[in-house]
Amino acid sequence: MKKYSIYIAILAIGLLLGWMLFGGTSKTQAAHHHEAVEGTSQMWTCSMHPQIMQPEAGPCPICGMDLIPAASSAEGLLVDQFKLSENAMALANIQTSIVGKSVSNEDSGVILSGKITENENETATMPAHFDGRVEKLYVNSLGERVNKGQAIAQIYSPALIAAQQELITAYKLKTSQPQLYNAVKNKFKNWMIHGKQLEEVEQTGQVKTSFTIYSHVSGVVTEIAINEGSHIMDGKPIFKVSNLNTVWANFDVYENQISQFKRGQDIVINTNAYPDKTFKGKVDFIDPILNTKTRTVKLRVVLNNKNELFKPGMFVEGKINGVDSSIKKQVLSIPASAILWTGKRSVVYIKTNPNEPVFQMQGITLGNQFGDNYQVLEGLNNGDEIVTNGTFTVDAAAQLQGKKSMMNKKGGKVMTGHEGHLGMETNTTDSKKTLNKNERIEVSKEFQNQLNVVFNSYIELKNALATDNTQKLKTQSKQLIANLGKVDMKLLKSENAHQHWMPLEKELKTTTNLISNTDDIKVQRTYFKHLSSNMATALEVFGVHEKVYHLYCPMSDNNKGAYWLSKEEKVVNPYFGGAMLTCGEVKQVIE
Repeated sequence: MKKYSIYIAILAIGLLLGWMLFGGTSKTQAAHHHEAVEGTSQMWTCSMHPQIMQPEAGPCPICGMDLIPAASSAEGLLVDQFKLSENAMALANIQTSIVGKSVSNEDSGVILSGKITENENETATMPAHFDGRVEKLYVNSLGERVNKGQAIAQIYSPALIAAQQELITAYKLKTSQPQLYNAVKNKFKNWMIHGKQLEEVEQTGQVKTSFTIYSHVSGVVTEIAINEGSHIMDGKPIFKVSNLNTVWANFDVYENQISQFKRGQDIVINTNAYPDKTFKGKVDFIDPILNTKTRTVKLRVVLNNKNELFKPGMFVEGKINGVDSSIKKQVLSIPASAILWTGKRSVVYIKTNPNEPVFQMQGITLGNQFGDNYQVLEGLNNGDEIVTNGTFTVDAAAQLQGKKSMMNKKGGKVMTGHEGHLGMETNTTDSKKTLNKNERIEVSKEFQNQLNVVFNSYIELKNALATDNTQKLKTQSKQLIANLGKVDMKLLKSENAHQHWMPLEKELKTTTNLISNTDDIKVQRTYFKHLSSNMATALEVFGVHEKVYHLYCPMSDNNKGAYWLSKEEKVVNPYFGGAMLTCGEVKQVIE
């Protein structure tokens, strides 16, 4: 009986302890726990506009893209680290890869960008040999073919008129004073005037008011320095011709690539003009002088052009496979999709924790390009895990959490210019101001006109992308930057307007600089997507007194979708160029 009593006592004590540890939680405590769970409920943000933060999923109020789960706060992280949720990783299709060493062998090759120019060794200038005025010009268009001995211009010259008088007199005294006659004839010979024209003057004794001059060079006209009515001067060029049977392909070689190239290397050349053809050549010359501005040297290839397939000014791409055996070594390489180019910097995002989605921005130094990969000289180690897909989304998350990012090297919360007009509070020194989504900041017409000039530069840049015109694209990007510099911030009278414009201006300049600093049109289109986002925000906030169409194509950016701005409803897609001009539809009208 005592034994049973002991068991009952032990059981009672156990029940009492269990109630104290687990059953004693009050309803009040349970309610607090429920509120804490609710307080950490999932927030949703936009990968393109990380300043957007909403409690429910749905479309982004700026661009219409589906919101993604925002990263929740993470404790125990270093100052530059940030964390994404697994759900956000999946929705944004963020992928990572392990950095490894690969062999830069001849199969990978080195890709160079270049341009076709005239063969300067086959170029000649037709100069003037006396002073005069052009009365008639027979060669007046570039690309015209000129043959040696062909009449090129009719010239009036006071010096020739005086010399003819001397010639007529000397001709009459030819028998008695042959030396005088020969001296006058030599004067005309030095002027490259001889033959029938002089014989006619001698025979008739009449002075010609103008002389026809003839070309002593042959080729295709590449430059004309005069026109009818203009004056020519002794020794100054009239036109320049080139023999286009051979042309030069000049490629830019960066400073850290120079050691890989030597004369005689085989090179395979491609051009967009003939996408189904490849052309073979050899390295003919490597410039011994480095261009200190671009940090490049010129590598030259002489190409046979008897069929006139190559046109001066045409862009080409060269691939050199036969690298030295000393170059065939283990190098760190990463895919181009992992890299964010921002001016002179290149950055990637490292996954710092192999078991959790924790990331940190890392600056790197790039070396040679091997196909779709780049050699990494500094900044990464073998075995590092980096983001290789969805890099821009990760960068947006870094900005959202105030960490170091492509646009913000020092970290800290960055206003992107969207906050105010999207119903988010914007701190000022005096108070907090809130702008509704459709509310616009009042600014002067003069500021709006200056912003309109910037917008017109954006339109020209967009048109260049739509026509795959990389040369015009770089020119217009520089023009856009110049026009941004002309926008007078003193015209913004309110502090609120300043707080919206300054970060927008910075992002517009940074993204446009990125477009200007690369020749890869695929990369340029990626940057253009972000330029369009910020430009749309600027127009929504400040206005330009003009109807602007906000268009969207779901197939752009590898089926992730992309927006752009236009002055007309007609769809001319800048993300595909000639391949798919009509993909897209109007999603919004900004007035």
